[in-house]
Amino acid sequence: MTDVAVVGVGQTKFGELWERSLRQLGTEAFNAALTDAGIDRNAIQALYVGNMAAGYMSSQEHLAALFADHCGLAPKPAVRCEAACASGSLALRQAWLSIKAGVYDVVAVLGAEKMTDVTSSAAITGLMAAGDAEWEGAIGLTFAGLYALMARAHMHAFGTTREQMALVSVNNHKNGVKNPYAQFKKEISVEDVLNAGMIAEPLGLLDCSPLTDGAACVILASDRVAKRFERPAWILGSGQGSASLSLAERASLVEMPSTKAAAADVWKQTGWSNKNVDVLEVHDCFSINEIVALEDLGFCAKGDGGKFVERGAIKLSGEIPTNTAGGLKAIGHPVGASGVRQVIDICRQLRGDAPNQLSGVKRGLCLNVGGVGGTAIVTALGVERQ
Repeated sequence: MTDVAVVGVGQTKFGELWERSLRQLGTEAFNAALTDAGIDRNAIQALYVGNMAAGYMSSQEHLAALFADHCGLAPKPAVRCEAACASGSLALRQAWLSIKAGVYDVVAVLGAEKMTDVTSSAAITGLMAAGDAEWEGAIGLTFAGLYALMARAHMHAFGTTREQMALVSVNNHKNGVKNPYAQFKKEISVEDVLNAGMIAEPLGLLDCSPLTDGAACVILASDRVAKRFERPAWILGSGQGSASLSLAERASLVEMPSTKAAAADVWKQTGWSNKNVDVLEVHDCFSINEIVALEDLGFCAKGDGGKFVERGAIKLSGEIPTNTAGGLKAIGHPVGASGVRQVIDICRQLRGDAPNQLSGVKRGLCLNVGGVGGTAIVTALGVERQ
């Protein structure tokens, strides 16, 4: 089958961007990716758009046609993909599959979200649609509340501490300082995290990713086309898993079966294990999720995630540098864009132009989670084809 590479990347700054509309953000990211790739928009054969909640937060549906028009791609085909916070990765995966199947040679993947044009309470209500609105949202649970249940269960089962969770936020904020696109470029301390206002016990404000506006775009190309580019980053595997939308239906609150299924598929496709990964992007919408992700991906045993973080394993100098540009916590989390942004930051590490560039990076892995694990998508990238 056809091999697929990322040949261009672009994104907007992430943050509270009230002066710009959703269409402006998406168009800016698309144009930046075209410039990075050094190609004309006429080379793009199709557009895949990742977005979760534009209808609710921006009063705009039919985004595929909107962006095809404003990116100068109409009448070429465009598709919108939705999988809550994994919408961007779902769009990327569908685009990857379309090239592997031989349908297209060059496609654009655009993730975009505008979250700050509604009130915070409205945004919280909208985000809860990523969980089970009828069975759990209707009784007052929020998105933060669901992850708080997971955090408390993990603490009870394994002795994980608030300090260990706080270290996730501390690490990611430190990594975000040099990232020009990050919403927050300020270091924080464990004490800052522990003393921040409580959102859903045991998760405080600094355990939670922010509400964010932003867009990110990548250009994908088949091996027939990608060989013309100097620095392609090859997509070596893509896995997707699902689980019950409701936490109440889960056998366990301390793991995500969707992540395990997606990772197992990628290990099979690539022949890798976690020992082959040089740099990692995981979905840290809440600090507990980074700990659970490290366990479910196999970088440490189940229950050891807190200790793994505490011993510095995720630092830039650690065993597996994680969220090296700041993660969702510091960069921000425009939910439809985050999965594409994760791929961009791995590509930058592979190309050698990342904000916190590591040495000798050959292989990277991304985990993008929708909701509380109803969907999980794992993407493997490398500097060389398999």
